[in-house]
Amino acid sequence: MVTSPEFLVIIMFAGLVIGLSFGFPVPFVMLGISLIVGVLAGEGVGFFSMMVLRMFETMQNYILASIILFIYMGIMLERSGMGDKLFSSCHVLLGRLPGGLALAVLAVCTIMAASTGIMGAPVMIMGMVALPVLLKKGYDPRMSCGIVCAGGTLGILIPPSIMLVVYGPMAGLSVGKLFMGAFLPGLTLSVLYAVYIFVRCTINPELGPPLSLEERNLPFVKKASMALTSMGPPLLLIFSVLGTMFFGIAAPTEAAALGAFASLILTLLYRKLDWKAFKESAYATLRASSMILLIVAAAYIFTGTFMKVGGGELVQNFLLNLSVGRWGVMAIMCFSFFICGFFMEWPGILPILVPIFTPILKKLGFDPIWAAMAFCVCMQTSFLTPPMAPALFYLKGVAPKEVSFVSHICAGVVPFIVIQIIGLGLVLAFPQLTLWLPSVMIK
Repeated sequence: MVTSPEFLVIIMFAGLVIGLSFGFPVPFVMLGISLIVGVLAGEGVGFFSMMVLRMFETMQNYILASIILFIYMGIMLERSGMGDKLFSSCHVLLGRLPGGLALAVLAVCTIMAASTGIMGAPVMIMGMVALPVLLKKGYDPRMSCGIVCAGGTLGILIPPSIMLVVYGPMAGLSVGKLFMGAFLPGLTLSVLYAVYIFVRCTINPELGPPLSLEERNLPFVKKASMALTSMGPPLLLIFSVLGTMFFGIAAPTEAAALGAFASLILTLLYRKLDWKAFKESAYATLRASSMILLIVAAAYIFTGTFMKVGGGELVQNFLLNLSVGRWGVMAIMCFSFFICGFFMEWPGILPILVPIFTPILKKLGFDPIWAAMAFCVCMQTSFLTPPMAPALFYLKGVAPKEVSFVSHICAGVVPFIVIQIIGLGLVLAFPQLTLWLPSVMIK
């Protein structure tokens, strides 16, 4: 049975939306639809050979091995208690400023994003550790919830982002260059969040009052000691991962192994490493990495099926023939990433959209690393935007009982969504924000 490419493409995406809407696991939806479309297309043995080859491609991809190592690094750092120590230190150092505690939360989220590469850990740790303190000190609940969610989503953008590890092989790009390209956009968003909090709390101090004189009046030596012991180890860890890649000392997978080992040592130094923690971290890594790699493999097969039935050429011709210009097509691609973020998380989005859009970017003359950052900021924004935003549900799961999901968490992220859009505009308007660091990397 052979049908038109248009019909098969409609079947694939309609099936994907229906399957996900009914709550079926993402990889099984993708595999099931691929199987059905393969039969409808009459591919037979050739289709099954493609499925097997695509699965082996995932298993043999050396770069994807760094996913396991980065996940282990993040989980081990979560267990080390690093977030608690960082917040206590930033609490004292920034507490004298208007909105100082919220700025401390943002600083911790930024450092943890550059240490773990995942979104859930910063949101949940700050939700458990910092949010009760913010509420107790009289901070506005909406602003407090908003900064925890927004700061936590930096984990999927600021390197070593696991999302970028998956993006690189999909687009044929260097993961190291993607890491360097994401560094300044991620820091720019963090700075924009900080400026918003500082200005708003300066205008209306009741939203984020500074600490009392007694709480912040610690000796300089004690403050310096707290800063050194809490910030020194994670900053050293960040340099061990990003610095080795920037200076051409290590490839991403080697840097991930170094970071995983360093996180183990850091947990040992914090006296949180025992056999139970080691075993549970290994099991958690196995579960998380298996889930991500299974989705990636299934998405590889889904995309292979899409290309095999002519869907890639169909989408390319459609977009390139639109009378909206190259920037209009770019806007459509960015919006596609944003909308897909409402239905699935990034492990399912990247393998579907990146192989389809990458050839279009080349034909339109856009730099693929710059475009990757624009797409990633769009996904980050969707993960923060109600009603499907995962960051909001992470926080709701650990927030105090008095925190309302709608009036506090959902309302609290609205200003930060606006800031995200401003950040996206800066990435699009100033390509060097993304391209400068990759251009000066030592190869």
